[in-house]
Amino acid sequence: MRELVSEQDLARARSDAAFRQQLLAGNLERLLEALKQMRKTHDPSPESVRQLHEGVELAVKLAGRLQVTAQSR
Repeated sequence: MRELVSEQDLARARSDAAFRQQLLAGNLERLLEALKQMRKTHDPSPESVRQLHEGVELAVKLAGRLQVTAQSR
């Protein structure tokens, strides 16, 4: 499996705002897709519920960062 984010990607994102925005957006899309798949499994275990909750919190944080970055442009 390909690394989600390479060290090269991180280095470039630090200096290239447009690339950083693209990287955040791509990872948000990937996270939302994973959350959608988790919901489809209907696993009521406490661990799955916790992971789903954490994923939603992370998605909100990523969306907030995307919004702040877009507004600062």
